[in-house]
Amino acid sequence: MSDCPFCEPEEHRILLEEGPCRALRDLFPVSPGHALVVPKRHIVSFREMHAEEWAAAHALIQRMCDRIAEDDPDVQGFNIGINDGTAAGQTVMHAHIHIIPRREGDVADPRGGVRGVIPCKARYPI
Repeated sequence: MSDCPFCEPEEHRILLEEGPCRALRDLFPVSPGHALVVPKRHIVSFREMHAEEWAAAHALIQRMCDRIAEDDPDVQGFNIGINDGTAAGQTVMHAHIHIIPRREGDVADPRGGVRGVIPCKARYPI
């Protein structure tokens, strides 16, 4: 699709490729190194991904995490996430998986991680 930023990304955004998927630089990173894994096929939801796309996405996530951590020793963890549908915050209607590098002290209290998408639910008794 010509108006989709993930279908035909600029060459400088492509970080890695693995069969039917590619890793891209996020244009609006929430932390340095923030990347996206996208299927090359234009689909809206991750639920439409075929098994080979999932396998390639998984391999790219692992490769990107290793690469990011190797390039930046301050990276101590990752949030891996998918916004699926407008109610979940999806703004680009092409399935994509976020890889967000995390560093000690990048937020005051990281506990709860992705649970923070609904702020009052992020913390729970442990």
